Amino acid sequence: MTRVLVTRRLTDAVHARVERDYEAVLNMADRVFTRDELIAACQEVDAVIPCHSEIFDAAVIAALPDRLKVIANHSVGVDHVDLAAAKARGVIVTNTPDVLSDATAEIAMLCMLGAARRGSEGDRMVREGRWDFWSPAFMVGRQVTGKRLGILGMGRVGRAMADRGRGFGMEIHYHNRRRLEPAAEKGAVYHDTLEGLLAVSDVLSLHCPATPENTGVMNAAAFARMPDGAILVNTARGALVDEAALVAALRSGKLFAAGLDVFRTEPGGNPEIAALENVFLLPHIGSATTETRDAMGFRALDNVDAVFAGREPGDRVA
Repeated sequence: MTRVLVTRRLTDAVHARVERDYEAVLNMADRVFTRDELIAACQEVDAVIPCHSEIFDAAVIAALPDRLKVIANHSVGVDHVDLAAAKARGVIVTNTPDVLSDATAEIAMLCMLGAARRGSEGDRMVREGRWDFWSPAFMVGRQVTGKRLGILGMGRVGRAMADRGRGFGMEIHYHNRRRLEPAAEKGAVYHDTLEGLLAVSDVLSLHCPATPENTGVMNAAAFARMPDGAILVNTARGALVDEAALVAALRSGKLFAAGLDVFRTEPGGNPEIAALENVFLLPHIGSATTETRDAMGFRALDNVDAVFAGREPGDRVA
């Protein structure tokens, strides 16, 4: 029987389907594998369903057994997998697009509003019993209605974020590798350079993949190009942001605030960022709804099913 390794604890519904259709190797303790443990766990399986917490670099892929045919990621991002190495070994790599777009866009909106309206600061004040004063100048934040929402990466999540921004009466601007068709733009303003987008973004929301070209794309020079008092939202990947430059921009007031669901170091985040009042922080929960996590697991299994049925998986990336 085909053996499938699931590297992290997924939802009960997903586990039930794996156990119904395959010989399941589950990590019910939900402990992150070390590099050696990951290699060892893959030795006697035909497929693996990992999350972004498992790094399949060239060395790990070189150590995979010949019987392992597919890495069916439980994620949209595949920056944790060396795609070229997998292709060279003949290992199919898939992801789970579409199904988490709405949930991630919802979290991006939460991050935007939490940053703009000083949500974390106010929450802590009430919980810690420090709310003993009110005046018209108390806890004044920024209104997003009517502001310019810049979107870097107008893929599925970026477009879902744009739709939500329109609901708040925001003016949508974007930069993408390719301009969208007019029907998909829905009136959004296209900028053919990142610099052009930065200059008009009262709020900038990141929705691009963490490719080598995009690593650290939000650096000191990028923040300098943004309007004074702008807001940064990142629900994509922590690698997109130079965190030292972000801290400097937040401390100086160049940025009014930031709303972040992702960090360069996960779990844990960045203590310097966490020490700032003008940040709204979440622990990488963009897709963390029951509906979405079920759908992600089922999508990964659909890809596994296709491979072992001799069909081309719908979400193949390598």
